[in-house]
Amino acid sequence: MTTGPTAGKADVLLALHAGPGFVLPNAWDAGSARILEQAGFPAIATTSAGIAWSLGVPDGVALDRDTMLEHVGRIVAAVGVPVTADLEAGYGDTPDDVGRTVALAADLGAVGCNLEDAATGGLFGIDEAVDRLAAARAAAPGGTFVLNARTDTYFAGTTGDAFDETVERAVRYLEAGADCVCVPGVVEKDTIRRLAAAIPGPLNVVAGLANVIDAPTLFSLGVKRVSLGGGLARAALSLLERAGRELLDSGTLGFLDGAIAYAELQRRFGS
Repeated sequence: MTTGPTAGKADVLLALHAGPGFVLPNAWDAGSARILEQAGFPAIATTSAGIAWSLGVPDGVALDRDTMLEHVGRIVAAVGVPVTADLEAGYGDTPDDVGRTVALAADLGAVGCNLEDAATGGLFGIDEAVDRLAAARAAAPGGTFVLNARTDTYFAGTTGDAFDETVERAVRYLEAGADCVCVPGVVEKDTIRRLAAAIPGPLNVVAGLANVIDAPTLFSLGVKRVSLGGGLARAALSLLERAGRELLDSGTLGFLDGAIAYAELQRRFGS
C-alpha cells in the first residue's frame, strides 16, 4: 500500500468526489498552480492544452510524454495540495504504454490522472479503451490513485446515440477501475442531469469548453467534479493579448488595474 504524504493527498482528492461537488482548476505551470493553491482550492489538475500553449504549440499530443511529464512534475513540486495530471490519451499505442505513462506520473507525485478515450483518429473502440484504462489502474500505485476516465462521445462525436454510448462507456470504464467519468462537450442541462443519474459513479463536466453553465448549477444537476480544461489558461492568454494591443495602440497601462503588485507576488512565491 502507498504510504506517506502522497497517499494522504490521494485520499483527500478521492474524498472530494463523495461530497456535494467541487471545482478542480487546471494549472499550466508552477506559478499558476501556486496562485490557485493560494486562492484556496483543495486540489489542482494540470491542463495539457495550457501546458502546450505555454510552450507555443497547439493542444493535442503536440508534446511528447517526457516533455509533458516534465511540466507536470514542476507543478506537483510547487504546491502542497493534491495534483491530478492530464495525460491526454496516455502517450502510446498500447495499454502497456498507457500503464508506463501513469506509473511515471505517479513517480512524480501526481495522485491521480485524466485519461481520454480518443486520439487523432477519433474514439478508441470501447474494448480497446477499457484495456487502456485497466492497464492504467494496474500500473497505478497501491492504495489510492484517482483515475478519471474521459469519454469524448460528445466532444469528438460518435456514430451512434451519444447519450447511450456515453453511459455504456462510463459503466465499462468504472468496472475497469476508474473512480470518476469525465464527459466534455455536453451542453444541455437536461442531458447532464440524465448522465449524472445514469452513470454509477461521480460525473466530471468541463465548464467553459462547450458550455457556460456555472458550477453551482452543475452541482444541482448531479455533477460531482467541475474542471476547466484550458479555460484559465485561455483567460490568462486573452488578458495578455488585450494588454499587448493596448500597449501597441495607445501605450496606456489600463491593463494593470487590479493586477497583483510586484512586491506581493515576490512575497507569495518566496514563502
